[in-house]
Amino acid sequence: MDQKNVDIIDRKRGWNGYFKLDVYRLQHDRFNGGKSAVLEREVLERGHAVAVLPYDPIRDEVILIEQFRPGTLSVQNHYPDMPIWLTEIVAGIIEVGEKPEDVARRETIEEAGCDIIGPLETISRFYVTPGCSSETVTLYYGRVDTTHAGGIHGLEEEGEDIRVFRVSAEECFAMLQNGQLCNATATIAVQWLMINRDRIRKEAGA
Repeated sequence: MDQKNVDIIDRKRGWNGYFKLDVYRLQHDRFNGGKSAVLEREVLERGHAVAVLPYDPIRDEVILIEQFRPGTLSVQNHYPDMPIWLTEIVAGIIEVGEKPEDVARRETIEEAGCDIIGPLETISRFYVTPGCSSETVTLYYGRVDTTHAGGIHGLEEEGEDIRVFRVSAEECFAMLQNGQLCNATATIAVQWLMINRDRIRKEAGA
């Protein structure tokens, strides 16, 4: 595939709060040759995130979390059956100077109360919504011991109120198939587990 170019004519910071919003004026190469018209596009500078699928290959259990997400509120006008409290996997933002692997381990402790055992395995790195945001997610599988997993976790100073629970792998797969896991990160992670579960369990000696 030929490399195409983007010419940034202007870039201005339109909002500089907790999230950043940049306004671009640009042109890009077209598939049939030449340049596009001058386009104005707004891009949310959300930062970059890490997500972890905490899975115990010996007990064959997945740790899931549930928490309130404000981005769901306006969706209720269009899809009232969509939940406001979402069932997710562990995730967090990479701060300046942090390595993704370190964030993965820290967030698994903060959000799920579990330590990751051994090395992380990279599942994928992907754009979340590149039509309007620069955010990427680096997604890992982390081996955990689910024996004592559960309860309420999260950092009080960050307003986190996170319910932690564990389910069997089969129950987790059923949740995906019946629409209970209605966010992309959890969906990608659980689909990966469906493909790799037997390998992971064999490697762990299960």
